[in-house]
Amino acid sequence: VQLVESGAGLVQAGGSLRLSCAASGSIARIDTMGWYRQAPGKQRELVATISVGGSTKYPDSVKGRFTISIDNAKNTVYLQMNNLKPEDTAVYYCNVEVRKGTILEVTWGKGTQVTVSS
Repeated sequence: VQLVESGAGLVQAGGSLRLSCAASGSIARIDTMGWYRQAPGKQRELVATISVGGSTKYPDSVKGRFTISIDNAKNTVYLQMNNLKPEDTAVYYCNVEVRKGTILEVTWGKGTQVTVSS
């Protein structure tokens, strides 16, 4: 499975960015796609996940500001980020979970930098 992320950028506080992540390869049964982030000196944390059925999950820190969506036909997940804050600055990683029999194969993207200036 390969993941290609796009949409990185520098934005002022209050601005918006949209991240995209396209999956390719052996992805016949995608279970979930999502976004995580890691700021310098901090652990990687959940930003949003979405199942192929459309169920979503967000932590309180981004709820109401970020929206995750999935295009199942294109195997692409999007993250719309609005009202960005300096604390949203981090490397954002795309993640896909593919069901292969009884195994759930997890693949990570290389990451894309989001910087929010105050």
